[in-house]
Amino acid sequence: MNYKKLTLNNIMFLFLVLSFKMMAQSDIIIKNQTANDNVISIASESERPAAMLLKSYLDKSFTNLFLIQNEKKQLEKNATIYLSISKLKTDNSFVIKSDEKDIFLIAPNIKLLRYAVYTLLESWGYRKFTAKETYIPKLDKITFPKNTEQYYKPSFEYRVLLYPDAYDEDFRDWHKLDWHLNDFNVWGHSFGKLLPPKEHFKTNPSFFALYEGYRNDESLCMTNDTVVDIVIKNMQKVISQNPNAQFYSVSQNDDVVYCECQKCSSINNKYGGPQGSLYYFLNKIAKHFPKTKIVTLAYLHTFKPPKRLKLQSNLYTLICPIELNRGIAIENDNTSKSFRKTLEDWNKTSSHLYLWDYTVQFSNYLSPFPNIHTFSDNYKFFKNNNIKGLFVQGYADIPGDFTELRQYLLAKLLWNSDIDINAVTDDFLRGFYGNAAPYIKKYLNLLTENQQKSNSFLDIYSGPVQSRNTFLSPEAMDQYDILINEAELAVLQDSTLEPRVQKLRLALEYVFFEQSKFYGKDQHGMFTINENGEKSIRKGLTERVLNFTKRCSELGIYELSEAGLSPEEYYEDWLEITNNSSPHLGENLKVDFITTPAEEFTGKGTYGLVDGARGYKDYNINWIGWYGTNPEIELLTNKLNFNRIKINFLDDQRHWIFLPKKISIYGFNNNEWSLITEELTEDLTQNTDIKINSIVLNHKNFTKFNKLKIIIENQDDLPIWRKRKQKKPMVMIDEIELYKI
Repeated sequence: MNYKKLTLNNIMFLFLVLSFKMMAQSDIIIKNQTANDNVISIASESERPAAMLLKSYLDKSFTNLFLIQNEKKQLEKNATIYLSISKLKTDNSFVIKSDEKDIFLIAPNIKLLRYAVYTLLESWGYRKFTAKETYIPKLDKITFPKNTEQYYKPSFEYRVLLYPDAYDEDFRDWHKLDWHLNDFNVWGHSFGKLLPPKEHFKTNPSFFALYEGYRNDESLCMTNDTVVDIVIKNMQKVISQNPNAQFYSVSQNDDVVYCECQKCSSINNKYGGPQGSLYYFLNKIAKHFPKTKIVTLAYLHTFKPPKRLKLQSNLYTLICPIELNRGIAIENDNTSKSFRKTLEDWNKTSSHLYLWDYTVQFSNYLSPFPNIHTFSDNYKFFKNNNIKGLFVQGYADIPGDFTELRQYLLAKLLWNSDIDINAVTDDFLRGFYGNAAPYIKKYLNLLTENQQKSNSFLDIYSGPVQSRNTFLSPEAMDQYDILINEAELAVLQDSTLEPRVQKLRLALEYVFFEQSKFYGKDQHGMFTINENGEKSIRKGLTERVLNFTKRCSELGIYELSEAGLSPEEYYEDWLEITNNSSPHLGENLKVDFITTPAEEFTGKGTYGLVDGARGYKDYNINWIGWYGTNPEIELLTNKLNFNRIKINFLDDQRHWIFLPKKISIYGFNNNEWSLITEELTEDLTQNTDIKINSIVLNHKNFTKFNKLKIIIENQDDLPIWRKRKQKKPMVMIDEIELYKI
């Protein structure tokens, strides 16, 4: 060959041919051969289920079927995929490797062999985006690098995801997830199960915590030997009934109550706090069951480790960091400094640290919650700080905002905290949202950018009203609306993709409705004012709320919050608010706070008490609160002609919000205050329902004064049933209404 005569095209052609040969030489290629030419080989019948699993997916991608054979068969032309159950250096791992011709999947048990199968399939482009959405590519061939060997070991030894699709066994299997309902017999808060108050409290109150001077059935006396004996006896029953369970929970109830009897207090002083008597108690239980993995929650008052107390080796601590800022990665957040120190201390105390991660906004499942950008950094942080297992709490079985993306990314991070989170996110968005993906990515990024710009604390119990000046401002909402509109247009009339984008639209609708309650008759509010000053609901708004609730029900969103509010109840509440919208004479009066409200419950300030927008059952919307103080409020009435004052109070005992003891009304004339009337309320009674109580005071002399002062006497102390340390009674008002009757 005369190399001098080679043209540029000739050179490029030779380069492509050589490159193709090099690629062919470096990869094993399995082509779409004639029937039974492609082989999956198993060493024994134990591998057959995994082989059938692999075959079921490959057969859907190839026109010709794969053959499963029981022993190695020499085929000169084609590669073989070998599946083998064999002991490895570490039990919780598997290997995928190759030689010059064949691919080998090796795992110590059938479960991990299935994990190897799914890992191999993902390398060939297969995806399980949700329980119902599996992407299976149509293939002419598949390739695998020659002479490679890759060990796969999870970042965390135990991986539970509490999201809707995790209830599906196939989804869990594909994403290599554990399931607490299978692995625990007793799960979570368990004191009430292991020593039921209904059976013991009346006859043996000393079994339970002496708290704030009273026996309280929300916790146990940790130093009572009979309590230890009963718990051990009940544990024996549980273990004998469920011998194959992996873990057993012995954990405090969902409250801050702990025993303060003399013996428990002595133990607490010795070991650093209430967690001291808890682990003193747990050590006795764990010692009795040395081969049983006993899990307990480091939660609320037991969040920090005990001091100078050696724990039994079979105790597992599940750390529950409720109050973290979810808007910034833990390692970069100044407000998380104390948590980092606590985790460091736990590492010195226990070798079995698990963590309960809270990853959604529990008070508003459908509200946008921009924390997805923190997942990757946080899970690397957990791994680097010796967290061995994770229980990742999301929306449980309820589809919340971005459920599908959240559960997918978290599942991937639980297995491998070092994944390229941006690449995995883009891959999911393309596969799940199709042509709408670019706009949804912009929407996600904009949510994050707006949250980061605001530098505000992102709380799992916050909501749209609290975020109205940050990432859910009206201006930001307009930007999100444009992007979701573009996403909807990109998949218009696509029967699969369009509903997925419309589900994201529900989040913006929900925010608008919640904020419109807060704004009332002002800009962005639910009411409009006509030329005659009459107030009415915005045209079409109630119909939008109805459509929203119907769509939620269609999508299986049967609760909108952890409190259990259903879409149907949400609509009923909306109607109640719209029906309770009649004007009163006191709207827009000048109001002054003599006693300043609690910082986090100032609402719209003084205007919020006379804006004509009444609060309902959510203390975050239109309620103004005084925490442990007595509200004193002045109204400039200028001898307005009225004789009735109606004040609306919230009764929400779960959140320490109670009715007041007394209300006094004073009038100001001739530079002095004089008492006009007062009203005593009834004694508090225990209830768990959220109620709105309107207290009415009538007097003909209200109209004689230029200025009125309302003094509200808060409860002196918490009632016994809600007495908790570092808690005070709160009184909340939403509107002061004036009428002429």
